[in-house]
Amino acid sequence: MSFEIPAPQLIVTVLGSGTSQGVPMIGCRCAVCQSLDPRDKRTRSSIFLATPQAKILVDTTPDLRQQALRENLDHLDAVLFTHPHADHIMGFDDLRRFCEIQNEPLPIYGSAETLSQVERIFHYAFNPKKKVPGYVHVLPHVVTDAFELGGIEITPLPVPHGAVSTLGFLFSRAGRKLLAYLSDCASVPEPVRELVSGVEVLIIDGLRDRPHPTHLTVSGAVEAALAIGAKSSFLTHLTHEKSHADRLKDLPAGIEVAYDGMKFEFELV
Repeated sequence: MSFEIPAPQLIVTVLGSGTSQGVPMIGCRCAVCQSLDPRDKRTRSSIFLATPQAKILVDTTPDLRQQALRENLDHLDAVLFTHPHADHIMGFDDLRRFCEIQNEPLPIYGSAETLSQVERIFHYAFNPKKKVPGYVHVLPHVVTDAFELGGIEITPLPVPHGAVSTLGFLFSRAGRKLLAYLSDCASVPEPVRELVSGVEVLIIDGLRDRPHPTHLTVSGAVEAALAIGAKSSFLTHLTHEKSHADRLKDLPAGIEVAYDGMKFEFELV
């Protein structure tokens, strides 16, 4: 059974909510990595958006095949990339199955630097000499300004991530700010806060309590979320340092913890 969309709706699925090594971590015997709570099983961070007109993937994590099978994904109209770190691009070759099913090239979107790095690693997918059925073939689109896919306006949100800049994304419809996704950021600059102010749902990087040079701490994510004023905010890109249940206990009202398979439904008018 494929992923079906009741019309008119936007359905957003959290494909993955974990940090770069995932949870549980290889070889770790901590309480979280041994937890039986399914919310503590976190694949690498990614989301999937579906409207009646388009199905959009954000990032191709190393867990893409597993995520797609879990959610019955069998069609993609576009892929958005936040940045070219391994935990966000190394499932790229799994796009070949979607190209095979659809028998056409797959549009991908990202910054010029991100697309350059993706092309360097997966060069065979860009303008292949032979359009062989069953092989991945992508059509790159450099993102500089807002654009539209499937009736949804997508606004890029540049945010710092250590030495690099990543793209978050704001998804809107007819001026209504539906979802902001900021998966990898060390801070949320004021211009981005203004762009997403009052968004209905915010999904934001909240790696851990201890400071990290490239990610928001949980307290930093909470501060940003409260300043943005989203109706509901959810932490993502989490480590194994605290369980889902324990993390929830520490958060103020209106801020929760995302988990793999979580869904958000928006009625479109």
